[in-house]
Amino acid sequence: MLLDAASMTVNPGEKVGLVGRNGAGKSSLFGLLNGTLHEDAGEYYLPPQWRMGQVAQDMPETEQSATDFVVEGDTALLAAQQEVTAAEATDDYDRMAHAYMELQDAGANDAPARAQALILGLGFKTTELGNPVNSFSGGWRMRLQLARALMCPSDLLLLDEPTNHLDLDALVWLEAWLKRYEGTIIVISHDREFLDAVTGVTLHIDAARLVRYGGNYSKFEDIRAEQLELQQNAFSKQQEKIAHLQKFIARFKAKASKAKQAQSRVKALDRMEKIAPLLSEADFTFEFKEPANLPNPMLAMRHVTFGYPAPADAPTGSAPSVIVQDVSRSVLAGQRIGILGANGQGKSTVVKTIARVLPALGGELTEGKGLNIGYFAQQELDVLVPGDTPLEHMSRLVREMTAAGKIGNQPTREQDLRSFLGTFNFGGDMVKQAVGSMSGGEKARLVLCMIVWQRPNLLLLDEPTNHLDLATREALSMALNEFEGTVMLVSHDRALLRAVCDEFWMVSRGGVAPFDGDLDDYQRYLLDEARRQRELVREASNSAAKAQRKAGAAPAPEKTKTAPPGSLKRKLQEVDARMAILNHEGAELEGQLSNSPALAEIAELGRRLKTVNDELQILEEQWLALSDQLEALPN
Repeated sequence: MLLDAASMTVNPGEKVGLVGRNGAGKSSLFGLLNGTLHEDAGEYYLPPQWRMGQVAQDMPETEQSATDFVVEGDTALLAAQQEVTAAEATDDYDRMAHAYMELQDAGANDAPARAQALILGLGFKTTELGNPVNSFSGGWRMRLQLARALMCPSDLLLLDEPTNHLDLDALVWLEAWLKRYEGTIIVISHDREFLDAVTGVTLHIDAARLVRYGGNYSKFEDIRAEQLELQQNAFSKQQEKIAHLQKFIARFKAKASKAKQAQSRVKALDRMEKIAPLLSEADFTFEFKEPANLPNPMLAMRHVTFGYPAPADAPTGSAPSVIVQDVSRSVLAGQRIGILGANGQGKSTVVKTIARVLPALGGELTEGKGLNIGYFAQQELDVLVPGDTPLEHMSRLVREMTAAGKIGNQPTREQDLRSFLGTFNFGGDMVKQAVGSMSGGEKARLVLCMIVWQRPNLLLLDEPTNHLDLATREALSMALNEFEGTVMLVSHDRALLRAVCDEFWMVSRGGVAPFDGDLDDYQRYLLDEARRQRELVREASNSAAKAQRKAGAAPAPEKTKTAPPGSLKRKLQEVDARMAILNHEGAELEGQLSNSPALAEIAELGRRLKTVNDELQILEEQWLALSDQLEALPN
C-alpha cells in the first residue's frame, strides 16, 4: 500500500512541493488528483469548477507546427473554436453571435503570440516557431508538452518533474512564470533550488503517510533534520565519513597543491550534518576511488575550435559546423569547473570534444600523461546499449580498458564485477536485466557505477542529475566533494553547482571565458538576456507593423526562392499594401461589433472578421518569408 489513511488539505493559490523517496507514491497521488486513480477508502474532494492543467507524458507525434501544437493546449480556446464551427453550420444567429463573443473572450486574437512567448521562454529559437513538432528531438518535444500545459487556463497545475529536460536558462524562465501563476500548483521535483524558489508548502510522503510542512524544501529539510536528530537514528552512519573528511582537511589544508581539494572537503563537512537525514534515505551512497595519478595540467587547449564535422554524405568540400572557436585554456589538477551558458551556446559540444566523442575542428588539444576521463553523457543511451545487461556493460568495459592498457588493479573477475554492481544496487536478477527496460534513474546509476570503476582523474559530467532523486543527488554531491581529481560539470541543478564548483566558465557567443560572479549573478544575467531577446522580438514586430501601414494595393504574392531582389521588394510591397487594407477593414469591423448591433448582424460581422484575420495570418507568414529572403541576399 502506497498511502494509508493519508490526509492533506491544499488551499487555493498555494504552491506545494510533493517530495518523498522513489516509489513512495508521489505519482500515485497525482493519479488520484487527475482522476486516473481512485481512493480505496476515505474521501477526496476537488472543487468541481476547478480547471486542471498538467503535462502530458506521451511523446507527441504530429506534423503540426510548434506554435499550433501549443495553441491547442488552450482548451477554452479550442472549445470556443469548435462552437463557432458548429454554430456556423446552423441558421441560429443567436448561437453564432454568442459563439463569436466566446471566441473573442477566449483570447483568439493573441493566442499565437501567447504560445510563442511560452515556446521562446523554454529555449526555442524564433526560427523554430513554425517547425513541425516531429522535427524536434524527444527532449525538445517534451518542452513543447510543458508549454502546452502552461498554455491551458487552469486553477490547479500539476507538474511532475518539469525541469528534467530544461537547461538552466529555461529553468530560470519557468521559475519566474510559475511565481506569477495565480492558481494552485502541486509539483514533484528533485531540484531543491527550484522547489525553494517556487513552493511555500511541502508535502512529504513517508511510511505511507502524508505530512504537511509550512515552508519550502529547505525549511522542510531543517525541520525534518531536527526531528531525526531527536530520534538519534540518522547520524550514526555519518561519523566515519566525518572523521575521514576532518583527517583529510587537517592533513592537506596547508599544502598548496591540495588546497582546492581540502576546501571542497570543508564544504562537504559543513553540509554533512544537515543532509545526513536525507542521505539516510538514499538507495545507496558511493565514493570515487583515489585516482592512480594526477597529471598537471590535465589538458591544455590552444586556439581550439569546437563543433561538428561535415556529415559523411555531404558534398565534397562541405564546411564543418563551428559552434565555439579560438579557445585557449588549461584544466589543472584539482579544479572544479562549472560550465555555464545559455541554451544552444555549445556547452555539451565542448564537453563532448574533451571527452573524445567529437574531434576538435582546429587548434591543439593536448592531454596530460596518464589522463583518465570519466564521462557522463547528457543522454545515458549515448553510452549504454539498450539490449545489454549491467554485467555485459561492465564486462565490455573491462575488455576495452584491458585492450587500451588502462586496466590498472581494478577487480575483473565476473564475481568481482557482480559484487561491484551490487554496491550500486544492481543485485540479484538486475545484473542480467536489459538496460532498455530500466528507469532513467537506474540507467544513470549504472553510468555512475561504470565511471567509478574506471578510477578516473578527470570527471566530465553533462547533466548527471536529470533522473536522480534528491537523496541520490546529495550522495553524488558528497562523492564529488570527496573526489581528489578534477571535475568539469554542466548542470541545471544549482544546488549541485554551488556545492561542487569553485569556478565557472561561460560558453557564450562562440567563445569560452571565465565567468566573474556566482550563480546568483549568472541567474540575473540569464533574466537580462531573456529580456533583451524579448525586446528584439518586440522591435521586429513593431517594424512589421510599420510596414503593414504602407499604402497601395495588389494581390498577395506566391513564395519564391530564386526571385531577384527587385522582384522580392515589389512582392513585399504588395503584401504590405494588402495587409494595410485588411488591418483597416478589421478595425472597422471591430468598431461595429463594439456598438452592440442586432444579433443577426453580430453573426455576419463576426464571420467577416474571422475571414479577415485568417487572411492576415497567411499574409504575415508571407511577409516574414519574403523579408528573410531579402536579408539572405548578398549586399
